[in-house]
Amino acid sequence: MSRILVVEDDADIAALVAHYLEKAGHAVDRLETGAAVMPRLRASAADLVILDLMLPEVDGLAVCQAMRADPATSAIPVIILTARGEESDRVAGFELGADDYVTKPFSPKELVARVAARLRRPAAAAPAQADVVRYDRIVIDVARHTVTSDGTAVRLTAKEFLLLRYLVQHRGRVLSRDVLLTDVWGYQYTGGTRTVDVHVRRLREKLPVLNDAIETVKQFGYKLI
Repeated sequence: MSRILVVEDDADIAALVAHYLEKAGHAVDRLETGAAVMPRLRASAADLVILDLMLPEVDGLAVCQAMRADPATSAIPVIILTARGEESDRVAGFELGADDYVTKPFSPKELVARVAARLRRPAAAAPAQADVVRYDRIVIDVARHTVTSDGTAVRLTAKEFLLLRYLVQHRGRVLSRDVLLTDVWGYQYTGGTRTVDVHVRRLREKLPVLNDAIETVKQFGYKLI
């Protein structure tokens, strides 16, 4: 049984989501404010967080950022559930480490399916992962979810980490934006390919060795040389 934390200040929506998740066999905890999330997760870990953006006290983007910055919570999947559906909001969410983005109004059954898909992905991928992946002076420790460059720790969001690992594991191959979205973000992501460009840009900024190493293939995608 997976434990899901639903962070939603609308009591009716929270009850609806909890009902469908519990019907699917999950245990559900509910919070109404962003400020309560990190203390709750440190006291009682969750397998996945469903997070509204417009929350009292601390908004959802700040919560997501705090989760990714804390080693104790950085690997917990986050699905944003919000009425804010603009592309800029989606990009901001993914830049801060969200794993999926669902806009209101939404289908509760689809949300449950997305939760199931997200919970399956780490378990399915684990056997094929090496404990440590290296590229030039970059060391990716998969088990610890850390990245170092020249021995210095580099803080990446969850999606930046997954994209970097994927590029390194497929070094030399031209990867389309659609392939990257499917394999890194998941088949259910519908936010558009611009988020790939944003994440590649952030990787280049945080890891200068990648500035020339990641080639942009015009109108197609990227290749790590």
